[in-house]
Amino acid sequence: MPRQLPGDNSRFINRTTELDRLNAVLPAEDGDPVTTPVCVVAGTAGAGKTSLVLHWAHQVRDRFPDGQLYVNLRGYDPGQPLSAQEALRGFLSALGAHADSVPQDPEAASAYYRSLLADRTMLIILDNAASVAQVRPLLPGSTRCLTVVTSRSRLSGLAVRDGARRLTLGTLPEPEAVALLRAVTADYRADDDLLEFTELARLCAALPLALRIAGERAASSPHLRLADLIAELRDESVLWDALSIGDAEEAEAVRTVFAWSYRALPEPGATLFRRLGLHPGPEFGLRAAAALAALPVVKTRQLLDSLVGAHLLEQTGPDRYQFHDLLRAYAAELAQQEGPSDEAQAALHRVLSWYLCTAEAARGKLAPAVERTPLPEPPDEAAPPVDFADYDTAMDWAEREHTNLLRTVTAAAGEHDVLAWKLALVLWYVQPPAASMTDWLAVGATGLAAARRVNDSAAEAHLLTCLGLAHHRINQWDESLDCHRQALSIRRANSDRWGEADSLNLIGLIELRRRQLDAAASHFEQAAALWQAAGSERWAASALSNLATTHYNAGRLPEASAYVHEALTAHRAIGNPGGEGNALRILSCLQREQGELEPALRSAEQALDIALALRDQIYEGYWLLALGDAQRELGRLADALASYQRSADLHRRLGNRSREAMSWLGAGETYRALGRPEEAAHFHRRTAAAHHDLADAWNEALALEALAAALTDTDPAAAHRHRSQALQLIAPYEDPRATAVRERLNRQDA
Repeated sequence: MPRQLPGDNSRFINRTTELDRLNAVLPAEDGDPVTTPVCVVAGTAGAGKTSLVLHWAHQVRDRFPDGQLYVNLRGYDPGQPLSAQEALRGFLSALGAHADSVPQDPEAASAYYRSLLADRTMLIILDNAASVAQVRPLLPGSTRCLTVVTSRSRLSGLAVRDGARRLTLGTLPEPEAVALLRAVTADYRADDDLLEFTELARLCAALPLALRIAGERAASSPHLRLADLIAELRDESVLWDALSIGDAEEAEAVRTVFAWSYRALPEPGATLFRRLGLHPGPEFGLRAAAALAALPVVKTRQLLDSLVGAHLLEQTGPDRYQFHDLLRAYAAELAQQEGPSDEAQAALHRVLSWYLCTAEAARGKLAPAVERTPLPEPPDEAAPPVDFADYDTAMDWAEREHTNLLRTVTAAAGEHDVLAWKLALVLWYVQPPAASMTDWLAVGATGLAAARRVNDSAAEAHLLTCLGLAHHRINQWDESLDCHRQALSIRRANSDRWGEADSLNLIGLIELRRRQLDAAASHFEQAAALWQAAGSERWAASALSNLATTHYNAGRLPEASAYVHEALTAHRAIGNPGGEGNALRILSCLQREQGELEPALRSAEQALDIALALRDQIYEGYWLLALGDAQRELGRLADALASYQRSADLHRRLGNRSREAMSWLGAGETYRALGRPEEAAHFHRRTAAAHHDLADAWNEALALEALAAALTDTDPAAAHRHRSQALQLIAPYEDPRATAVRERLNRQDA
């Protein structure tokens, strides 16, 4: 995942020409704009692009006073490349954005990223990119930032559209390749013949990756003549076909050096190297490696250190490791070719079980109210799952391992279907707040298919529910409703009354969002009754809050008042502050509409205090709308504008366009109250356009009504058109509030 600039461990860089070309993209003086904001460093696999760029980046870091961002996009990893959205989430977090504020929508996340970089002078390194599409959302768009991209591809689209400068990096010149070998072996083989070093460099095709591995092998075997090592390397080249990495000669050299170094490993190290090729993700921790190896943690660390020393593995942090993508492909191939297949499957099962058990332990801290997932036996006593002290340590692990957890589901599917559906389910509850719903939707579908293959209907219903929630969060209402209805059918067939109530409540929420208010109320009533019968007081109170919202939206204020007071009492009795705050929000709206303005303000302020205490920006952004409405009705117009502005900012960061537009509606009404109709009309136009894009006819109609009111004195013809359009939009609705709006619009046009 994205992180600050890694250390410079190049040990050999002497590419003066290439370094000069990189220096040419720097601004002339501190504070000057960057004339070429993007530079692509392209070259074959193993050509040392990353080492060169990192070496240069450390040399020039003082030219970028606001810091650096680095991410390995893993464009040529045997698994999935890192998506631009995943990289954006890491960058935004590094730039100080709260996890809850990272938009789910890719375009919104990219715009937020650019806004945070607008006034900063930073160096961005996008390492190992596969395509222009992977890179473009990560470009800052600021002339004060420089982006350097490394890739095996030329990425011509960046040059054409984004004005990127391109630097093509080939293999090292022979003298520098020899110098690298001498530098690595200087303390061990000072007397070796120059011609032999030259021959070794040629056998490595002068590729820095191969040279480092070969040099380390030569340094670790000082008792062997260099001529013997060269002979071994020549013999190895006959045994292996070339990897598919580009130029055939270079590919053969890389593959030969890998095999040569691997066969020199002691058997425990060679076995661990092979098994690490089975790991589903690009980076792994010490305990996951121990689970794969079925070895104690202390012994595993020793073996990992030996692989790092041989340059077959890279250590990225305390007890964290990763392969170069070519070495990972090689290790995976060895895992399939050497040793019985049941041994490989057993190792994979161990590491998948370790991830499941550890993820379930994290779930216990992150979502303690959720029912525990049945677990397999602990994978190995020598490598037990992690035990988390508190919420923060569990969330840190979930963020660090998120990519690995996503990939465990795919790795488990088929041979280990029970693990696959359990991993998908637990992952739903241990996702970091900024995780992409689209990423989980893919693994959720994989888990659902696995649950169906093993005929576990309860697991199927649970995963369908999670899929429905995921679709809901990205406004895919039809898909969400279909998932919840399938889950409801299964739960009724299984006589699962609690699950039936859950599905009914979730279907009601979609109907509420679509303003199918009678149907929503019916579903909430059924859910509340089932939960009350099951003794689930918290969930019954939530259903009552949903009923209050439904009746309020329909304009049935007495019913809404009865339900909200019942819900508020219940939430307070069981100590559920989130539920209490939401009930206070609904109560504030009711009190305001009934003319009880000071109580409405107090209720909204109490709700907001709860949101701030919980540090929940979703609650804060939504409940600020009720506060702004109360402040506006009381004539505290400056306070109202501040509340709406804060709400709009939060919802923009959260990627919730609907609620951001509701903030604009409140701001527009406040500007109209201030006697500034032009500014009011500006906000109302934006509001109407946003709701139109979201196919939200009801809120679009309310925005058009407000726009008409702002234009009545200056453009009565336009005001009439907007009212007519609003009447058309609300024609399908027959509830009391819709009737009142219709009458008001007709009266204003009379």
